[in-house]
Amino acid sequence: MSGHNKWSSIKHKKAKADAQRGKIFTKLIRELTMAAKEGGGDPEANARLRNAIQAAKAANMPADNIDRAIKKGTGELPGVVYEEVTYEGYGPHGVAILVETVTDNKNRTAAEVRHVFDKYNGNLGSLGSVNWMFDSKGIITITKYEGLDEDALMEAALEAGADDMVTEGDTITIYTAPNVLFDVKNALDEKGIKYDSAEVTKIPQTTVKLNEKQAESVLKLMDALDDIDDVQNTYTNFDIPDEIMEKILNKQ
Repeated sequence: MSGHNKWSSIKHKKAKADAQRGKIFTKLIRELTMAAKEGGGDPEANARLRNAIQAAKAANMPADNIDRAIKKGTGELPGVVYEEVTYEGYGPHGVAILVETVTDNKNRTAAEVRHVFDKYNGNLGSLGSVNWMFDSKGIITITKYEGLDEDALMEAALEAGADDMVTEGDTITIYTAPNVLFDVKNALDEKGIKYDSAEVTKIPQTTVKLNEKQAESVLKLMDALDDIDDVQNTYTNFDIPDEIMEKILNKQ
């Protein structure tokens, strides 16, 4: 699997839905607000907002919360002024890391991100130092289930504009251009096909393979970054073999 898929899968496995709900809602509200601020409050004309609304609904966010977040973004309601800041750097063992934040205080966020990199033997880099290693893609992840027709799935995805579909073990990953993700999701919904996640993300062009000890050190840094309130998304290009990943998860 790519670095992105590994890290995404790890986060899903480690998440405890009840304990994390408040933080998940905070991230989703900020994304709704920023999407509306950048592209307007009409989801039909704003692909980023459409995706944000879908994610919020999937997390069972109340409709009133969604509506308020959008109106704060468009200025119809007062609210905190947020801005997006991306940080780039390297973790231990040469692993590239991108950190996307939404913040109302850049100095605070920069200090927190820098502290985590320093504490876990990483190095915060300059703008553009690692971003070039990643491509923006829409990704839909499906765990195989009884009754899933993979041929019908591929046909529906490709007809809706997907770029590719890759099967690894029990996991099927559909890749799309970012602006096509919503169309492919709709096509799967119409066919009644169940998927685990659908998101616009960043895919590493190359990966760095880690052994168990190296993986443990990098994962400590990634976990600490995710724990920062202002961090929306983290991306990395590590590749941890499945058997090593299972050993690490079983220790926790």
